[in-house]
Amino acid sequence: MSEDQPPDKRFGIKETNNWENATQELRKTNEMLRKVLDATIQAMARTVEVRDPHTAGHQRRVTELACAIGAEMGLSDDRIHAIRTAGAIHDIGMISVPAEILSKTGKLTEIEFGMIKSHPQVGHEILKDIDFPWDVARIVLQHHERTDGSGYPHSIRGEDILLEARIIGLADVVEAMASHRPYRPALGVDKALEEISRNRGALYYPEIADSCLRLFRQKGFKLKT
Repeated sequence: MSEDQPPDKRFGIKETNNWENATQELRKTNEMLRKVLDATIQAMARTVEVRDPHTAGHQRRVTELACAIGAEMGLSDDRIHAIRTAGAIHDIGMISVPAEILSKTGKLTEIEFGMIKSHPQVGHEILKDIDFPWDVARIVLQHHERTDGSGYPHSIRGEDILLEARIIGLADVVEAMASHRPYRPALGVDKALEEISRNRGALYYPEIADSCLRLFRQKGFKLKT
């Protein structure tokens, strides 16, 4: 290399600055896209809650608990972000259920319950063509499946259910039991934890159940209103 060359040519200073600038611009673009994605997810979540005010806050509380369980299990930040995204819209398929069924105070008929049970499949159909960084559509599809195969919509079992879906599914049960619904008063967190403990290993994956119980009973986790 010639000593007569200017310093930026001899040491690659100009090239380095260009690379750093390009990297910074890429980071800014990625951050902007992440914010747009998060805002879009929140808008979708609010769409469900505006239509069904009886469950206002449900998806948010499920997501907070599911993310806390994921962190307690030592999952990576990326997997917890997947849980946060899918959890925020796990009931998006409820928009297909007539409002009078969602607000019904009496027992549902078999046909009405069948419409409720269709919401994971509807949610999957809504989300399947969106190119998320994670398999959000399949997580939403599977969040009512259970370890022993007794869930819905496809009665899959065990390891065939995505871990993220299993976590959201358990958090969904806890939040639903602890909260008021049109057809019953709130049962409370203690009853919900009894359900999780009683069906650990049958309906709920043991490590997820144990992490949930530990959060509430030993670490003081609380569902926010």
